[in-house]
Amino acid sequence: MMIFTIEEINKDQTLLPSIRLGYSIYDNCRKVPQAVRAALTLLNGVDNSIKNYKCTGSPPIPAIVGDARSTQSIIIGRIAGRFRIPMVSYSSSCSCLSNKLEFPTFFRTIPSDSFQAKAMAQLVKHFGWTWVGSIATQDDYGQYLVQLFNEQIQNYGICLAFTEAIPKLPSRQKILQIVDTIKKSTAKVIVLFAGVGDIISLANEVVRQNITNKQWIASETWSTAALLATKQNFRSFGGTMGFAFRKGEIPQFKEFLLKVRPSSIPGNSLVNRFWEKLFGCTLNLPDNTTGHTTTTILEPICTGQEDIEKSDSVYSDVSQLRVSYNVYKAVYAIAHALHNLVTCEPNKGPFLNKICANISHFEPWQLLHYLKDVTFTNHVGEKVYFDENGDPIASYDIMNWQMDADGSVKIVTIGLFDASAAPGQELLINEDIVTWSDGQTKEIPSSICSESCPPGTRKAAQKGKPMCCFDCLQCPEGKISNQTDSIHCLTCPIDYWSNQERDQCVLKEIEFLSFEDILGIILTTIALFGACITIVILAIFIHYRNTPVVRANNMELSFLLLISLVLCFLCSLTFIGQPSVWSCILRHTVFGVSFALCISCILGKTIVVLMVFSATRPNNNMMKYFGPLQQRASVFTCTFLQVIICILWLATSPPFPVKNTKYQSAKIILECDVGSVTAFCCVLGYIGLLAAISVVLAFLARKLPDNFNEAKFITFSMLIFSAVWITFIPAYISSPGKYTVAVEIFAILSSSFGLATCNFAPKCYIILLKPDQNTKQHLMGRAATASR
Repeated sequence: MMIFTIEEINKDQTLLPSIRLGYSIYDNCRKVPQAVRAALTLLNGVDNSIKNYKCTGSPPIPAIVGDARSTQSIIIGRIAGRFRIPMVSYSSSCSCLSNKLEFPTFFRTIPSDSFQAKAMAQLVKHFGWTWVGSIATQDDYGQYLVQLFNEQIQNYGICLAFTEAIPKLPSRQKILQIVDTIKKSTAKVIVLFAGVGDIISLANEVVRQNITNKQWIASETWSTAALLATKQNFRSFGGTMGFAFRKGEIPQFKEFLLKVRPSSIPGNSLVNRFWEKLFGCTLNLPDNTTGHTTTTILEPICTGQEDIEKSDSVYSDVSQLRVSYNVYKAVYAIAHALHNLVTCEPNKGPFLNKICANISHFEPWQLLHYLKDVTFTNHVGEKVYFDENGDPIASYDIMNWQMDADGSVKIVTIGLFDASAAPGQELLINEDIVTWSDGQTKEIPSSICSESCPPGTRKAAQKGKPMCCFDCLQCPEGKISNQTDSIHCLTCPIDYWSNQERDQCVLKEIEFLSFEDILGIILTTIALFGACITIVILAIFIHYRNTPVVRANNMELSFLLLISLVLCFLCSLTFIGQPSVWSCILRHTVFGVSFALCISCILGKTIVVLMVFSATRPNNNMMKYFGPLQQRASVFTCTFLQVIICILWLATSPPFPVKNTKYQSAKIILECDVGSVTAFCCVLGYIGLLAAISVVLAFLARKLPDNFNEAKFITFSMLIFSAVWITFIPAYISSPGKYTVAVEIFAILSSSFGLATCNFAPKCYIILLKPDQNTKQHLMGRAATASR
C-alpha cells in the first residue's frame, strides 16, 4: 500500500508536480531490538560504519511512516523526537502516544485507544451488561487499553468480574488457567484486547474445551481476523462483536496488486518468496533469486506467470482495507505537508524572519510544522487532519461475526462509533441484524452479577464484592424508590406515606372522629339522648315544682344542676368533627366550665343538706348563713373561678388544631393541642378539687334521714364521677388516633349519665310512679321515724 500510494502521488501533477517521493522500507520482524535497529538505520543511512561526524547535520530522511505496534512506536517515537523527525503511525493506538511532551513529533491515522476504550464502554453500557471479564496482552497496548476501559466503565457502574493478562510467550499452564477463569466466572461478556497472534493459543483452547454462550467483545486488532472467524471456531466465538478501523475503497489498488509478479521486479527476493508462498511452489527463472538456496526440490515448479486471482488467497481481496487504508492516509498526510511547504509564499513563511523552507534541503522540523496543520480530503471523500495531540477523527465500524447460509463465517458491519457526534449519539447499532453468542438474533444476552432491584427497593452492597454485586432491600416505611436499581430510598414529604409496594408516596390517611363515622354517630346519638333525657327531667321538675319532693331537694339548685348537665352532654359534641381553631377552644373551655358549674351545684346541694339538718338541732342557726342568696353566690363563685382559669388559658396559650404524625406514621391524626399543659391541668384539677370536696361532705352527711337525705345519692354519683375520670387517664393515654377523642367523650357522657341518674332517677321515680309518697306527711313521717 505504501508503494502504491507513493507511486500514485508521483503521478499526480497537482500535489507535488516537480517532486518525486522515494522510500526505504525496513521490517522490524515484531521484535523491539530489530525496530530500534531499523530506526537508527533510517536516521543515519544504510552505511554500517558510522563515523562521529555522521551524528551532526540533517538526518537522511524527513519523515517516518510507522510503526505498526505501540511498543515499538514508543521506542522509535522517543528517538525520532530527539531529532524532531515527524513520525506518522498507521496502527499504533496506545493512548500514551498522545502525550506531546514525551512524543512531540508523533502523529497517527488510527484513533487513540482512549477512544476505543470509550467506545467499548458505551457498547457494554448500551446492552445493559454490568458484569464483564477482561483479557489483555501483557504489553503496552493491552495494559494501557484495559486500564482505560476500566476507568470508563466505572463511570457507568459496570464492574470487572476478572482481569487476565496474556504473556508474550504464554505457557500452556497459563492458557489453561485463563480458560479455567473464563469457565468459572458468572460473567457472560468477555472483552479481549490482543493481537491475532497473541490469542491463537487461547482461542484454540476455548474451542477445544467447548466453552460456549460467552459474548466476546473484540478490540480492533482481531475483530476482523479471518484467521479466527472460521466455521470451526464459530460455536465458541460466534456472535463476536468488536470494533474495527473504518475501511476505505481505494481505486486501482487491486489492479496494482495483480501486477506484482517476479518478472515485474527482477531480483527482488521479497517478491520471489511471496510468490512461492502464495502458490506453494518453487520458482524456476533464468535469474532466479529467492533469497535462499535449496538442494532438493520437493515442491512444484512455478514460472512467475500464474494468475493471482485464481489462487486461494486473501491477497487480492481489497474489500476490507482498514490498516492499509490508514497507511494510505499517512503517506498522503506527509505529501500534503510537503505540498504546503513547497507552496509557501516568499517573505510570508512561518519561520524566523518569515522565511520559507527550501524543498531542496529542508529540515525535518520544518516539515513537522506543516504536518501539524495539514488538512485535506482524500480520494475516498474522508477529511483528514490531526488534533493538538496528533490524533485523527476517532471513528470505528462495529463488526459482528455471523454464519452465512452456506455455513461460512462472515464479518458484518452492524454499526458505527463516531466520537465527533453529539454526546449520547456517538454509538449507532442496528440491533435487528446482530447475531449473539448463542446464534440467535433476537434476545440480548444478560451479563450481570445481581438482578436489578425493582422500584420499592434499594441496592445494598455485598461485603467484599464489587459494587455490581448487591442485595435488594425493601425501603422502610415512609420511604420509597421509584426507579430501578436505586441506591437510596427517598423520604416521603410530611403529608405523604409510602404505599405497600414502596414505589410511590401517597397522601396519608387523615383521621379524626367525624359525625359520619359509626363511632361518631353512636356518640352523637348518646349525647343527644342524654341531653334530651335531662331536658325531660327538667320539664318534669318544673311541672312538679310545687310538690314536696321537688321543693325538699333545693329546687333552684336542682334546676341549675339539670341545665349544667344538659351543657355537659352537649359539650361532648364539640369533640366530634374536624378540629378547627374555634372547636379546639370551645371543646376544652365549655367542658371545663360546664363540669365546674355541675360540680358546684352538687357541692351547694351537699352543703345545704348539711346545713338543714344541723339547723334542726337546738340553738343552731347556721341556715341563716347559707340561704338562697349565699347558695347562688357559692355556685357562681366556684364556676367563676373556672371561667377565670379558662380566660387566662386562652389569653396565654390557647388550644389549637395540629396534625399528629408521631403515633401512627401512615396516618395524619387531626387533633387539638391543649396549648398550655399547665392551664389544662389546672382546669381538670379544679374540677377534681370540687369533686373531692363534694365527696367528703356527702360522705359526712350519709347517715342523715333518708326522706330528706340526698347525701347518699350525691356520694354515689361523685364516686361514679371519680371512678370514670380516674379510669379515663390510662385509657386516654393508650388509645390511638380518633379513639383518644372517643375515650374523652365516653368519660364525659358516662360521668354525666352517672350524675343525672344518681341525683334525679329516685326523685322521678317517686314523682311519676309513687305519687302517694310525694306528700309532706310521708316525708315528715319518715324523717321523724329516722330521728327516733
